[in-house]
Amino acid sequence: MPEVTPGNTDGVQIDLISGARMEGLASMEKIRLILDGVRDGNIVILEEGLSPDEESKLIEVTMTEISPDEFNGIEIETYPQSKAGSQGFLGRLMGSEETKKLTVIGPANQIETLHKDENLISALVSRR
Repeated sequence: MPEVTPGNTDGVQIDLISGARMEGLASMEKIRLILDGVRDGNIVILEEGLSPDEESKLIEVTMTEISPDEFNGIEIETYPQSKAGSQGFLGRLMGSEETKKLTVIGPANQIETLHKDENLISALVSRR
């Protein structure tokens, strides 16, 4: 079996990032960690997702880094692990949002979402 190394082009690398890893990072550190992985051609899966503000900032930063020959952008799909209805009344009243959600992020030219619903994200990943 061949050794798997970060420059190996025999497959698609998937980075599964735990909520604990992201917990201590500032928003821009999270965005940089994600974009650096995706720019290397990796699929990044976040256990707990990003806040809506962080997702917006990720898209904003991505747009500034797109270049036709080097980086085509990202494809991002998210689904919540718990429904908004399971939040308490006070949480809904105060507008607090649950950020525990699975997020899949990959290079736009390598990942195509085939199906998405509240329980499943199905994606086709190509080698480039």
